[in-house]
Amino acid sequence: MDDFDIELDEMELVAAAAGYYYYHSITMQPCRSLSPTRSGFMTEVLNGDDDLCREMFRMDKHIFNKLCGILRQRGMLRDTAGVMIEEQLAIFLNIVGHNERNRVIQERFQHSGETISRHFNNVLKAIKSLSRYFLQPSPLTTPPEILRSNRFYPYFKDCIGVIDAMHIPAHVPAKDQSRFRNKKGVLTQNVLAACTLDLQFIFIYPGWEGSVADSRVLRAVLDDPDQNFPQIPGGKYYLVDASYVNMEGFIAPFQGVRYHPHEFRGAKQLPSNPKELFNHRHSSISNAIHKSFNVLKARFPILKLGPQYGIHTQRDIVIAACVLHNHIRREEKNDWLFNSVGGRVEELPNPDDQPDPQLAFQMQDQMAASLRDSITASMWNDFMNDWDEW
Repeated sequence: MDDFDIELDEMELVAAAAGYYYYHSITMQPCRSLSPTRSGFMTEVLNGDDDLCREMFRMDKHIFNKLCGILRQRGMLRDTAGVMIEEQLAIFLNIVGHNERNRVIQERFQHSGETISRHFNNVLKAIKSLSRYFLQPSPLTTPPEILRSNRFYPYFKDCIGVIDAMHIPAHVPAKDQSRFRNKKGVLTQNVLAACTLDLQFIFIYPGWEGSVADSRVLRAVLDDPDQNFPQIPGGKYYLVDASYVNMEGFIAPFQGVRYHPHEFRGAKQLPSNPKELFNHRHSSISNAIHKSFNVLKARFPILKLGPQYGIHTQRDIVIAACVLHNHIRREEKNDWLFNSVGGRVEELPNPDDQPDPQLAFQMQDQMAASLRDSITASMWNDFMNDWDEW
């Protein structure tokens, strides 16, 4: 082999090495944004059709733009060199809406892992701070969902919402796992939630260990003024399921009586006594909170798997998701996910749940029992006089 052939081989090796380095530099290493103001991905989504925006950002385009405006106007986020608020929010929504790894987000937005993490945390903090504006008590007037139904009005005219627990998978250190393991053996955080019949969240209290009974979480909230649970006006009440106690401001179903909708299906399964009738209609109204949970988890799949963040960050993600849920509900009544649960009953409460006996002894309220009995008697009398509604 002469010197020319040797030199040619060396040149080919150098060229091959350069090609290999260049290929990996653009495919394996994140680079800076393609534009000082917007990445190619952002341009594609914001200039594309609505379906693409719904898929990537989990909301319609006009809702996304409205949220960016709110964050900008309130000074909760600011444009940075090369990363505008729109892209910062998109990074956050891609993580909570797709539960994708940081590496995937790096390649999609062409930013380093440090940049992705920083913007995720900044947006999480900003959206959580909006909770004071978006998680508000419901109006004291009778909800339209009750007013327009002869099955519910006037019996539940003073109902202002529904309360229940939502168990969200949790990622916790080994030393804490026994406390976070719920009765099904799954590591979860127990989230207390209150919502309106319009499927908007009123109050969220995440972070409790999955092993803690739902009734104890509610008691802790009511006993701690710092939690700012909305004051319940006299005569008004929330509907709660059998996991809680029937007491002033909280109306539970009758224990040991049919309750869930599927138990009343079929012509021969109609309520046969006043308590069954009350439970059936109580359950029909209370299903609003399970619909809210279903929409929340469908929109933000990160809530279905324990993300590998600290427990405080996991708690904040739940709050932020509820804020976004309410924002979308207010801005777009025809949102596709809300429409998808319109007539469905899913994730019914566990019929084996029972209230804490000690709590029941301490908190049982005779006024609440009298109110429930009064509603039940009135409802049953009208039911017996008007079979046509069935």
